Amino acid sequence: MKKFFGIIGNPIKHSLSPVLHKYWFEKYGIDADYSIIEAVDKDLPEVIKKIKQGNYSGINVTLPFKQKIIHHVDKVVNDAELTGSVNTILLNNDKTIVGENTDVYGLQAAYLKEIDDSLNKKALVIGAGGVSPSVILSIKKSGIRNISVTNRTSEKCIFLKKKFNFLNLIAWADLESKIKDFDIIINATSLGLKNGNDFNFNFSNTKKEVIYIDTIYNPLETKTFKYLKENGRRVFNGLDMFIYQGQKAFYLWNKINPEIDDKLVELLNSKLK
Repeated sequence: MKKFFGIIGNPIKHSLSPVLHKYWFEKYGIDADYSIIEAVDKDLPEVIKKIKQGNYSGINVTLPFKQKIIHHVDKVVNDAELTGSVNTILLNNDKTIVGENTDVYGLQAAYLKEIDDSLNKKALVIGAGGVSPSVILSIKKSGIRNISVTNRTSEKCIFLKKKFNFLNLIAWADLESKIKDFDIIINATSLGLKNGNDFNFNFSNTKKEVIYIDTIYNPLETKTFKYLKENGRRVFNGLDMFIYQGQKAFYLWNKINPEIDDKLVELLNSKLK
């Protein structure tokens, strides 16, 4: 029997999730399809109902619903419980709708495993939105204890600190002057997204050996990413994180751990050019 999966978000047309999962469905001979579900807040109960009825076997969740969807699932588990952020939903054997988080794994598997001497590193998370709790938890799991966060609206930072009381808060106005203090900087905002706004300053005063990670993968190189790359900094875009979080979601749904092969990476890169 054919299975149906999808990704819910708004805006969502830029998502590469259908390309990723359809590639693996074909590779492993799974009779399934994966579609885009553009939605607004009031649509969430109906989408969950469709999973319960078997219309969908599972869905991914992206902005702006990673926190909002929690109110509609039966339970949240593992990293989703720790972050209060859900990006993968499945129906388990007793027809319970489960909210999971594969973003934490995605970030760790993609980049953070490469960080040496993590105990002495200082990390800065720019942004306090949908993916930020996952970014913070993945940094903490990697052994980094000194973690700061900044956001354009400070209230969101205060909300994050209630969940993660070890966080240091930095005022947005101080961001340009403070980035020189950090070994790892992760952009978890939408700044730099295709056809969107960008940072209003360059990152010239970062440490020479800084690691800069952008959670954005469309475009592959944001303005800040390009600037830092041209100036010899270690930079990573969001594509690897995207692939690894998708790998774990695919496993949760199909109990197959799909291979990330060169053909898949080439296919995804070709869609972003």
